[in-house]
Amino acid sequence: MSPSIEAETTSQLVSRDYDRAEQQFIQLLETEDLDKKLAAELVNASEFESVLERAIKAVYSEASEDDVAHRFLQRILYRINRLKLFWYDDLRHYTNERSLFLRKVRDRIEEAWQQWEDAKLDVKAYRSIDDIKQALRDRFAADIDPAPAADGLFYRDRITEKGYRRLVAIASLDGLVEASQLSRTLGGVGNEIHAVLTRLLIEEYGGGRFPRKHSSHFTTMLEELGMQTEPEAYFDLVPWQLLAVINYSFLLTERKRYFLRYIGGLLYGELSVPATFRNYQAAGERLGLSTQAMSYWSLHIKVDELHGRWMLDDVALPLVAQYPADAWELVFGYDRQRLLSDRAGAAVAQAVREAEQL
Repeated sequence: MSPSIEAETTSQLVSRDYDRAEQQFIQLLETEDLDKKLAAELVNASEFESVLERAIKAVYSEASEDDVAHRFLQRILYRINRLKLFWYDDLRHYTNERSLFLRKVRDRIEEAWQQWEDAKLDVKAYRSIDDIKQALRDRFAADIDPAPAADGLFYRDRITEKGYRRLVAIASLDGLVEASQLSRTLGGVGNEIHAVLTRLLIEEYGGGRFPRKHSSHFTTMLEELGMQTEPEAYFDLVPWQLLAVINYSFLLTERKRYFLRYIGGLLYGELSVPATFRNYQAAGERLGLSTQAMSYWSLHIKVDELHGRWMLDDVALPLVAQYPADAWELVFGYDRQRLLSDRAGAAVAQAVREAEQL
C-alpha cells in the first residue's frame, strides 16, 4: 500500500470515529434522566469521551489543522448550546438542558478552545491601549465600507445559481434564528444602554410582527429558491469556522463577565454586514431573483449601518465611560469577532466554490 493511500485510509477511519462518537452523543442527548443513568452505569459515554479528548488534544494542544476534529468539536458544542433556545418542538428534547454531564462536556471544549483562540491576539497589548474610544472609532471607520475583497468580488460578479444556493443553505443556520443570542443579554436592570439594545432586538424581530421578522425575510428567499425552510435543514453543510462564530456568541451571552467583549463583537457584526450583503444582493440581482426574495439582504443593508452607529455612539462609547478599567475588552471583543468572522467567511467562500464544481 502506498503512503498516500495508507494516509487516506487512516483519515477515513478517524472521520468515521468522529461520526460514530457524534451519533453516540446524540443518543445521550435524547436519553431520559441522562445524569442519573450515567451515575448508575445504565448508559456508557466512555467511547464518546475518549474521542472527545482525542479531538481536543489534536486541535488545541498539538496545533493541528485537522478540520475533521475541529468540525466534531464545534458540532458537539453547538448541539449543547442550541438547548438554550426554544425550537417549538417536542418538549422531551429539553430533558437534559441542565445536565451536569453536558455542562462538563461544554466546559472542556470551551476552556481548551478559548485558550487556543486567545493565543491569536496579544491580550496584554489591549490592556495598554491609551484611548479606547479612539481605538473603537478608528476600527469603525476602517470597517464600515472596506474595499471589495476577492471573495466579495467572486460573489458579486461570478457566482452561479449553484453556488448561490450553497451560500444561502449555509447562511440559513444563523439566518433563520437571527439575533437569538442577543435576546439573552436583555434581562436585568434598565438604562439607556439597555434601551438601545432592546430597540435593536425589536427591530431584528420585526416589532413583534412575524412577517417582518428578519428571519421571515430569509424564509422568503429560501422559498423562492425551492429550498428547505426548516431551521438547521442544512446543518451538515456548515463549516466548523461558522459554527465557531455561533458558539462564541453563545459563550459570551451566557457569561455576563464577558458582556463588554460581546458588545465589541456585536459592534463589528452590525457595522460590517452591509458591505458583505451588498455583494450577495448584487449576485441575486444578476441571477434574476425577485426583490422580495432579496429583501433579507436589502433590509440589512439599509438598517445595519444605522445599527452600527447606535452600537458605537449609544452603547460602546458610554460603556467605556462606565467601565474605564475594563473597557479594553470592547476592543478585544471587536477584534476577536473580526478574526472569527474573517475565518468563517473564507471557509464559506471555499465551500461555495467547491459547490460550483459539483
